[in-house]
Amino acid sequence: MLSGWRYRLESVAGVAALTAVAVAVANSAVTHAILGRLPLVGRLAADAPMGAELVFEIATTVVVVTAAFVPLYKPRPRRILDTIALAQKRVMVAMFALAAVGYFDYTYRLPRTTLIAVTPVLLVVLPAWFVWIRRRPTAEADRVIVVGDDPAEIERLAADVDVPLLGYLCPTSSLDPATGSGESSAVATAVADGGDRIRGLDRLGGLSRIEDVLVEYDVDTAVLAFEHTDRAEFFGALDACYEHGVAAKVHREHADRVLTDDDDVGTLVDVDVEPWDVQDHVLKRGFDVAFSLFGLLALSPVIAAITAAIKLDDGGSILYSQERTAVFGETFDVYKFRSMVPEGESVEPVDDEANDRITRVGKVLRQTHLDEIPQLWSILVGDMSVVGPRAVWTDEESLLEAQEQSWRKRWFVKPGLTGLAQVNDAKSTDPEEKLRYDLQYVKRQSFSYDMKLVTRQIWKVGADVVETVWK
Repeated sequence: MLSGWRYRLESVAGVAALTAVAVAVANSAVTHAILGRLPLVGRLAADAPMGAELVFEIATTVVVVTAAFVPLYKPRPRRILDTIALAQKRVMVAMFALAAVGYFDYTYRLPRTTLIAVTPVLLVVLPAWFVWIRRRPTAEADRVIVVGDDPAEIERLAADVDVPLLGYLCPTSSLDPATGSGESSAVATAVADGGDRIRGLDRLGGLSRIEDVLVEYDVDTAVLAFEHTDRAEFFGALDACYEHGVAAKVHREHADRVLTDDDDVGTLVDVDVEPWDVQDHVLKRGFDVAFSLFGLLALSPVIAAITAAIKLDDGGSILYSQERTAVFGETFDVYKFRSMVPEGESVEPVDDEANDRITRVGKVLRQTHLDEIPQLWSILVGDMSVVGPRAVWTDEESLLEAQEQSWRKRWFVKPGLTGLAQVNDAKSTDPEEKLRYDLQYVKRQSFSYDMKLVTRQIWKVGADVVETVWK
């Protein structure tokens, strides 16, 4: 990817040039002839503008679209799907702005025919342009760095990388001989004496600089050299790689079937930080949006009834919010219908039968799973998915991590409303069983597998509702 001012100049120039060409083509005689034959649109088509009118129309559109794309001019690597989605959002922002310009008595300058013709073109060409300059093919070899917290592991993995390395990232505390022990201490002493160099590599900074380094050095691959792969630092590095479209590798000894492909060979293996392929990713997100929208609309009478029931029961708040863990340890606020009294909340998981804080209405809501309905909003905005490991309360997370060392491997996918653990009634009161199901899902996930789990969950909810009604 290009960097610095060169990226900014080329991205701005590309947006302006492609927009100008799109408007010129949209106002050509051939395009207007085609549009004139289309239903509804044909009624809007008029003679193509010429001369000063066309120049003004092009200039106005270029200014508005170029301004709308300001957030994309910063040289920041992104995943291809994120780049496409963000670019398309900015196109729609620009089109709405142009429509507003037309509303304020500029219609004769920016005809609706132009907007209709230009919009689909820009939705394709501008995302393609940003994908192109994001990863423009070059003759250079892969740009690789080593990221870790253990100087001995950094030294060992640097020797196994068969391409030139740009440098390494490591906390300053790890390079302090006084804080190390054994082999790490010996390497740290050598590094301290040698001016922060390991195997001739320059130290590029601490772990807090990883995102800046990925951009500044246009990194293709990060080799992760962490002494423990279940710590926050390891997942923080993976999160940075995930967000910036950078490949991640780990030593085979630190690999796990959940994280890597069984077919990998060699000392270093790839971490599957984005296990969904493009097709399944689009299908999954599309299903999430459709499912959540349909659920919120179809269940609106139920939502109104639950709201009234909660108010009549104890007069307290309707919704309950809680901070929960998402992908790679990030957090978000989840909402549920309140089913318990707010006082006396504990991080210790408790079975519903032994929980005396559950209200009368809350008992019914929990038995029928209707308390989960507000989570459809979290799915719609993208914090959650329909299928995935259950999002765990951040305070409870630390307690479960202490019981199960592999707990954080659940973080590799977006949390879900339902999942393999949920349909099998595995709860946080039995973290070992819950983790086993969650990791099984992380490894097997696919869109078709999601559909099977959704079908099972809908059947299960229906059975629970019938059982509750007939009691």
